[in-house]
Amino acid sequence: MAELATIARPYAEALFKAAGAGDMEALTQQMHALAQVAGDAQLRQFADNPKIGADQVFEVMTSAVKSPLSAAATNLLRAIIDNGRLAALASIAEQFQSLVNARAGIAEAVIYSAFAIEPAQLADVVATLEKRFSRKLNPSVVLAPELIGGIRVVVGDEVLDTSVKSRLEQMKTALTA
Repeated sequence: MAELATIARPYAEALFKAAGAGDMEALTQQMHALAQVAGDAQLRQFADNPKIGADQVFEVMTSAVKSPLSAAATNLLRAIIDNGRLAALASIAEQFQSLVNARAGIAEAVIYSAFAIEPAQLADVVATLEKRFSRKLNPSVVLAPELIGGIRVVVGDEVLDTSVKSRLEQMKTALTA
């Protein structure tokens, strides 16, 4: 949803600035944990109840997160709850992750594969892709049997498609032209 992304951007940027040079890894994990808790339908229904105060929602959320929250995460959570923006928490966590990755020179890479990729093979693929895209990659693998074979890699707005499906489509286009 574009609207949630628009709402989330200032919160993510404020958290990024507030964190400074602190432990970004821990803060990123805390944000993902909070986003997971905020995604629960029962919690959202509880938070939307007009009889429930912001402090009660805050207590429920912090008790659901296993690790203690940093000061920056606590302040952000209070601001989100006070402003009724709990639905945007997942988008805030994603945008914060993007800001942290950009600072570290890391890009998210989604690797679509027709078959499961073994960890050793994935390491080789990632090493090759890092050379190809000239940056460090944080890979995630998605199974896509419709590719027939090969892989399709999406890094930001760049796509590298070496799948059998893509090659068959190229051949079809060449033969019908």
